[in-house]
Amino acid sequence: MSNLDVRPAATVCGGRDDVTAQPVRELLAAKQVPLGESTMVRRLLPNLGRRMVGAWCFIDHYGPDDIAQEPGMQVPPHPHMGLQTVSWLHDGEVLHRDSVGSLQTVRPGELGLMTSGRAIAHSEESPREHARLLHGAQLWVALPDGDRHIAPGWEHHAELPRVTGGGGLRATVILGELDGAASPGTTFTPLMGADVALAADTDARLPVRPDFEYAALTMSGEAEVDGVRLAPGSLLYLGCGRTELPLRADVDSAFMLLGGEPFEEKIVMWWNFIGRSHDEITQAREDWAAGTRFGTVHGYDGNPLPAPELPPVPLKARGRTR
Repeated sequence: MSNLDVRPAATVCGGRDDVTAQPVRELLAAKQVPLGESTMVRRLLPNLGRRMVGAWCFIDHYGPDDIAQEPGMQVPPHPHMGLQTVSWLHDGEVLHRDSVGSLQTVRPGELGLMTSGRAIAHSEESPREHARLLHGAQLWVALPDGDRHIAPGWEHHAELPRVTGGGGLRATVILGELDGAASPGTTFTPLMGADVALAADTDARLPVRPDFEYAALTMSGEAEVDGVRLAPGSLLYLGCGRTELPLRADVDSAFMLLGGEPFEEKIVMWWNFIGRSHDEITQAREDWAAGTRFGTVHGYDGNPLPAPELPPVPLKARGRTR
């Protein structure tokens, strides 16, 4: 997934100074952002109030959209560095191509995980023959300093472990571990992500780690997470300090639970790059414009995305929160 903002703000986040050790219930509003030719997304992270949850640093939620007569998602080749992208669908399909030669259709309940490392380019599109509905989330995970220059790669996991609980709870473990079930997806920091489905009239509790900070992204229905009722497309930041998470649902509902150990390092995030300094970001932009370092995405019918102009002032740190 690309940040298609032609004037992306520079964001520096990370560090533990603004992480409370106590549970919180902080509801974050989404920003509507156009993506490609015909897709609108709700951008929930980075947010004016919060910029990271563990190593999770970017969250877009889209759909459900009726694309029966539309091209659907069409995101041209674009670069990434210093991060992982996570593709997660509830409806539809997304065709992934990248500069290391990967070609994969990601479907609902399957994990598409791209590790950019030092540099990669990719495109994302709805196949020409596609389902009527498109609904999902695209997320980024920041790589720690010791791993952010590794070779790029792509993983596709069609089978993921599940957790079941009394009262109609089913959870698919996307990354990391939840209640003893571990995803096969590669991670570089202590973190987790799960898709939690609650049947109507569910009242359950989900075990969580007190040293992790968590957030809940509502996908459908109206799940009640720790006493807060959430409409689809909303993000509830929960902080740290819990050992279990109370859940309720009066109707069939689903949400993504995202968590991780608070990310210690300060990072600079601009456009589709994560680095540690203004100079790193500048060099990455120059390399993409010159056609070096990030490789070539073959097979996409269209031109790569041009990089936007850098801001006229050096990129500065602003912390994990506003």
